[in-house]
Amino acid sequence: MTTPLAEEIRTLIAAEGPMPVSRYMALALGHPRHGYYMTRDPLGAHGDFTTAPEISQMFGELLGLWAVASWQQMGAPDPFRLVELGPGRGTLMADALRAARLVPGFGAAARIHLVETSPVLTVTQARTLASQASAASWHQRIEDVPDGPALVLANEFFDALPIDQYVRTAGHWHERRVGMDAGGRLAFGLDPAPSRAAQLLAGHLPPAPDGAVLEHMESGPARALAARLLAQGGAALIVDYGHAGGFGDTLQALEKHRFADPLAAPGAADLTAHVDFSALARIAVAAGLKAFGPLEQGDFLARLGLAARAERLKRDAPEATRAAVDAAARRLAGTGDADMGRLFKVLVLAHPDLGAPPAFDLSEEFCP
Repeated sequence: MTTPLAEEIRTLIAAEGPMPVSRYMALALGHPRHGYYMTRDPLGAHGDFTTAPEISQMFGELLGLWAVASWQQMGAPDPFRLVELGPGRGTLMADALRAARLVPGFGAAARIHLVETSPVLTVTQARTLASQASAASWHQRIEDVPDGPALVLANEFFDALPIDQYVRTAGHWHERRVGMDAGGRLAFGLDPAPSRAAQLLAGHLPPAPDGAVLEHMESGPARALAARLLAQGGAALIVDYGHAGGFGDTLQALEKHRFADPLAAPGAADLTAHVDFSALARIAVAAGLKAFGPLEQGDFLARLGLAARAERLKRDAPEATRAAVDAAARRLAGTGDADMGRLFKVLVLAHPDLGAPPAFDLSEEFCP
């Protein structure tokens, strides 16, 4: 299957040579006319993937309660910025705000800000939040959110940021690039010159064998977030699938809930990579913040009261509803291959004046 964006990328490669994986990802996801997120709502049964907020209201509600507890820990500032990065359909924010009504002062103090680049999803978010947040604001970048203390929610945001990849070959790191094969099809290859940048990136890791893949996430948004929290105060809750550092090729494409070839149809399939939580935490700590975690999503939700919330939803409900609630709780926090409890991790970045964030303790502070 070819796509209009594939033709543009081939033209670029013919003129400029093979491109870094990060540039390919940025084009595939964010090209202004043909980018994946510019043209569709990718979520749900008729899309390409499903996120935790779409599985159950419990996820957003528990994150909303986390935000309330964190706001109180900050001294209940009024006003403050409640920010979501990559808000999907707005479901998480709507569920969080509904749960936060338990503490009326939180909703009165919150100013809602959504960081979103997709025009399609922006329309959906506005519709979802119409009854929950009458004065929400939208921004293209974290840097565009107005000043003030902030609580930031980021669920499956960092996995969609472009990454660079490097492959260990004959004792040296070489950058993986996207070029064309003899038939004109997009194909991976290696820059023949060793990469000094990769050598520096791998300096904190164990020695790597030939064939190892090193990934490096585009860190601009992480650095902007860290600088914002240090200067203005607050905390960020990051939930995503990923790992705590190391080697491995995690670039993947999803189409219709199935894995696909990342180079087969740029612009028509979602591209993601597993988040390196250690790298995120190191960026935050280097900026002057504290980081806590990563904690497995199942443990995090359990500490926030997932079981009690599920029991409340099942009370006086018909059998079918009770079974659906149990299935959703298992999907969110279970340890099976199809569950999210272990694969997904939770990291909190916090201003140094704050103590351990809700659901964490001081022993879980990240130490580089």
